[in-house]
Amino acid sequence: MKRTLLLITLLIAGFSAFSQTPAATSTAAAKTDTPWKIHGQNTILINQSSFSNWASGGVNSLAANVLFDYDFDYKKAQWSWDNKVIVGYGESKQSGLGWRKNDDRVILNSLLGYKAAQYWLYTFYANFQTQFTKGYSYDAANKRTLISSAFAPAYLTLGPGFAYKKSDNFRINISPFAAKFTIVQNDSLANIGSFGVTPGNHGLFEFGSSLDAYYKVNIAKNVSLENILKLYENYIKNPGNIYADYSVNLFMKVNKLVTVNAGIELINDPNAQIAETINGVTSSHSLLQVKQIFGAGLTYKF
Repeated sequence: MKRTLLLITLLIAGFSAFSQTPAATSTAAAKTDTPWKIHGQNTILINQSSFSNWASGGVNSLAANVLFDYDFDYKKAQWSWDNKVIVGYGESKQSGLGWRKNDDRVILNSLLGYKAAQYWLYTFYANFQTQFTKGYSYDAANKRTLISSAFAPAYLTLGPGFAYKKSDNFRINISPFAAKFTIVQNDSLANIGSFGVTPGNHGLFEFGSSLDAYYKVNIAKNVSLENILKLYENYIKNPGNIYADYSVNLFMKVNKLVTVNAGIELINDPNAQIAETINGVTSSHSLLQVKQIFGAGLTYKF
């Protein structure tokens, strides 16, 4: 019930953005005498399939997703400060299975830079990630097991480094000395050592290096492809076991408001042990995590 209320709240917030008047938008655009540049988009995606007496078979399904993606960028003289906020949540329902979430993320990313050369910056960056609600895995009998919740996990990564920034659509930041904090606030998950923490502890500290890369390109008129890559290597424990998070998103604009979006995210996390049952034997391993989202909906950009 709480997850449904969250989805409804975010849907209302998303629809309220579409009701903004052109006058308010033009007034905001007129403010050009500030070092701040604020822009973003609100997206609502809907996916639905229904079958009745369909000879080939099929499962009725419905999915709804809300995504808020905002940028708050500051630039003055040699200094720049880029901030990105991403909030996404979605649920899907299949006949006989009920509602299950298919997206749940809160991402805050900040990059402070001082210009060293034409495209090079000395930087200090911070990245924070968590989620809103509890997440579950389901067995063949539809029995669920808790595997995550709000601030379980939460990740905070920060450190000094340097960046190559050709434009807002192409940048790479490298931090050779990056601290990473993993937080597991849920007692039951902390007690079993989820996400790499020592059983009974609620946190994990790592020290290593990180790489963050972003590249967005227009591949056709009204069609763009976005790539996001995050890498982290822990110097202290098991160097070479690299955390990798790669996302690729395709945006297809139909008209001013209607879009078709598709995305896939791949995560390799050595600290995330995922239960796997083979020949009746269940064991936990670090497995490749895959998430796919596809849908048509409304996108409001400002």
